[in-house]
Amino acid sequence: MGSLGTMLRYPDDIYPLLKMKRAIEKAEKQIPPEPHWGFCYSMLHKVSRSFSLVIQQLNTELRNAVCVFYLVLRALDTVEDDTSIPTDEKVPILIAFHRHIYNTDWHYSCGTKEYKVLMDQFHHVSAAFLELEKGYQEAIEEITRRMGAGMAKFICQEVETVDDYDEYCHYVAGLVGLGLSKLFLAAGTEVLTPDWEAISNSMGLFLQKTNIIRDYLEDINEIPKSRMFWPREIWGKYADKLEDLKYEENSTKSVQCLNEMVTNALMHIEDCLKYMAALRDPSIFRFCAIPQIMAIGTLALCYNNVQVFRGIVRLRRGLIAKIIDRTKTMDDVYGAFYDFSCMLQTKVDKKDPNAMKTLNRLETIKKVCKENGILHKRESYLNDETQSKAFFVVMFVLLLAIVVVYLKANQCK
Repeated sequence: MGSLGTMLRYPDDIYPLLKMKRAIEKAEKQIPPEPHWGFCYSMLHKVSRSFSLVIQQLNTELRNAVCVFYLVLRALDTVEDDTSIPTDEKVPILIAFHRHIYNTDWHYSCGTKEYKVLMDQFHHVSAAFLELEKGYQEAIEEITRRMGAGMAKFICQEVETVDDYDEYCHYVAGLVGLGLSKLFLAAGTEVLTPDWEAISNSMGLFLQKTNIIRDYLEDINEIPKSRMFWPREIWGKYADKLEDLKYEENSTKSVQCLNEMVTNALMHIEDCLKYMAALRDPSIFRFCAIPQIMAIGTLALCYNNVQVFRGIVRLRRGLIAKIIDRTKTMDDVYGAFYDFSCMLQTKVDKKDPNAMKTLNRLETIKKVCKENGILHKRESYLNDETQSKAFFVVMFVLLLAIVVVYLKANQCK
């Protein structure tokens, strides 16, 4: 649930953590009895507990479609990520993957741990896919086809420019945003706005760029071959080789490069807010909004943080639980984006080469949030430190009182 030290430092995490724990246990008990659906939902819990929680917001029909969509793309991603697969073998699999989802006899052994299980028993996912309504099947097939082709392109091509970076992120995540919009439309719960493709794409790009920034060290240390997604157009200003950023002697330049990467990701937030504000179904809204808030929180944590090049940078579990618990309306989203933008703003070093661009983007985000959201009627994500200090003061006074009573009792004896 979370370490004792963390819970003592952030006492108001405890109740949301308990709620999240109960929700996870409830979701795990609701695994469908059919073998193929049971496999899909069990696998979903294993590969992404937070996503498996968020998906529970959706009605059964849409939830099944999104579950299958997620696992199909996870499997596709597993093939792309496995650096031990020879290129001449990997590329045809990626290109043909959209056809394999119709074949209940197809499987391909790759990946590790739970991802290897997913690939070895992919016939369960295919069986579930074939039970979906035709509109869902067509949306999943189309996005899988386009994503597989895009991944294949970048197996043979490095991410050189920022345009390449945006194109790669479009293939691996922007298309997910487009696909989800199509699934929402097929469910009959949402109406697509005229600019739905652009803003759906931004929803995916914002999440993907956050992951690419956060996972720098894991990707660069991948064996047998590094995975490199940061564009040379950015990192080339700060290092001769992308892997040089992880070395301590390059810390100053590394952090400056990191800050430019974060600033680049911030450009998608206005589109994301516009997309979420247009959603009508409360369950779909929560499904979309919670990951976006986690992303802006993660960027606030990563910005100007050399630890990105040293180890793991993650939102604490208690904060994730709070986000899941508190995110119910668009005002909650505006409030969260405002808070995390303020948090990020306090970390901007005026000497950073991109400081002005970063500050301008943050001011724009804050302006949108203030103009559209009711910010004062909510719990802030920035009060954690103040609340924890007050908690420690109270705990210290209580402990002191207990010690005094104990000493006096011993003196009386």
